[in-house]
Amino acid sequence: MHQPSSDSSSTAGAPSRLRVWLRLFKPARVRINQRERLRMVLGILLCVTVVALCSHALGMSATPAMVASLGASAVLIIALPSSPLAQPWAVLAGCVLSYLVGVACVAGVPYPPLASGLAVGLAVALMLALRCLHPPGAGMALYAVLHPHESSVAAALPIMFDVLVLILVGVAFNRITGRVYPHAQMSASGASQAPSAFTAADLDAALSHYNQVLDVSRDDLEGLLHLAGKAAFQRTLGELRCQQIMSAPVHAVAADTPLKEAWALMRKHAIKALPVVDGQQVVVGIITVADFMRLANLEMHEGIGRRLRSLIMGGPKRPEQVQQLMTAPVQQVAADRHVMDLVPLFSEVGHHHIPVVDDAQRLVGIITQTDLVKALAAAVARP
Repeated sequence: MHQPSSDSSSTAGAPSRLRVWLRLFKPARVRINQRERLRMVLGILLCVTVVALCSHALGMSATPAMVASLGASAVLIIALPSSPLAQPWAVLAGCVLSYLVGVACVAGVPYPPLASGLAVGLAVALMLALRCLHPPGAGMALYAVLHPHESSVAAALPIMFDVLVLILVGVAFNRITGRVYPHAQMSASGASQAPSAFTAADLDAALSHYNQVLDVSRDDLEGLLHLAGKAAFQRTLGELRCQQIMSAPVHAVAADTPLKEAWALMRKHAIKALPVVDGQQVVVGIITVADFMRLANLEMHEGIGRRLRSLIMGGPKRPEQVQQLMTAPVQQVAADRHVMDLVPLFSEVGHHHIPVVDDAQRLVGIITQTDLVKALAAAVARP
């Protein structure tokens, strides 16, 4: 039987790899509505127009005050007001300092191609060092090299003025249209209260491995991931009801059941609690192993087995029926109640077993700490 050679299979896979590679160039969908699109267009139009009007009024409409990269800065401020690249310090320092780097390269490097590369590279290095990375700043540095006769230290002042006007207009427009600018980084403290599959250290390790600049702050990213985790947890566990995790059918006893029979039932089925019900299966109490242990005379010197036996078999002033030893009233929950509501009952109030009842208050099941832990573990592990 003829087997295809590795060369032929490699050749056959080439078109597939090419298609995968070409798909990388497909533009990502911009997930904004028409209102946000209109907001962005109007905001950018307003920012650039106001800056141009101010420059013209002060006699600075000629270059280098109104440089093309200010348009790119306007896009970042209005379209991406939460981006670290668009914050006021990044915009102001990135533009002005990068322009000065370009002026220095013009003065020190006579060969324009080399000066161009040095200006942009050094400007980016400076912006990274001063935490003011702003892509249009690189345009400022290159502009200074490409227009050497107009480039000077004094020209940085009108550029600074235009950038300040741009920032102020951006602050006003963003706030009027419901955007916070300058952007307050999202705090992860509130979101982290929800169950999460990762910690801050895990995020730092992932970012270190990724080792690329993100157009979102680290705190914002952490907050978003915690919110996403909270939403996923709410989706998987938030709609879970008690009837979905309860143990059923449940063993129960009547209030007049002898303690000996109740103890035997608990041992036979390896359970630690028995709901106590009346003739209509309405829960009137609960009896647990802890109740037996609590009433055993623990100060006596004989073994615990003899003390329990004495209690169960009866004796002087000893309870003989379940109703004399049970805990009543007892915490109970409806079958359609959210499981998340049980967390404080188990963790803060200290319950270990909670009977589950239907709309008529009849016993239909019981939820233990183990049942709740299993549900929580399944929700966290679920993708």
